[in-house]
Amino acid sequence: MSEPKTLKEQFWDPVAGFGVTFRTMFKKVVTEQYPFEKLPTAPRFHGRHQLNRWPDGLEKCIGCELCAWACPADAIYVEGASNTEEERFSPGERYGRVYQINYLRCILCGLCIEACPTRALTMTNEYELADDNRADLIYEKSDLLAPLLPGMEQPPHPMRAGATERDYYRGAVGTGEGSAS
Repeated sequence: MSEPKTLKEQFWDPVAGFGVTFRTMFKKVVTEQYPFEKLPTAPRFHGRHQLNRWPDGLEKCIGCELCAWACPADAIYVEGASNTEEERFSPGERYGRVYQINYLRCILCGLCIEACPTRALTMTNEYELADDNRADLIYEKSDLLAPLLPGMEQPPHPMRAGATERDYYRGAVGTGEGSAS
């Protein structure tokens, strides 16, 4: 048989529990009004990915597939291809012909960013990635490429006159500092 409840257990404990409820009922609401008021994100927020370009418009991605290997969710698919003198998409020997990120699988961890040797892949502050169609959440290369800024030319096009691969990777393209080697 169980012992009868004490007066404290019968009356005071429920009242104390409701006290917490009553104290919070009259406090100011701090709910964010998300769709109507969009607050800025933190500076190092991990949002949607972006494939970057060199100052002349060539792509930074060299199709090495290191980002795909580093992805723990297997959300990235890359197919590399060789550049030719007639069709050059990046300064090196290769470029990413096919580049896809499946945001149904991506956990936005940033390991792909750390693996990229050319800093071609970065993350933006864009966080609205929801959609009502699963196929639209697989971003293709055209969805991920950074927009062309003034002075950039749409690839394929040759490297800047006098510039070498080494100049691109040292960041000397667009600054007028070419290297002699």
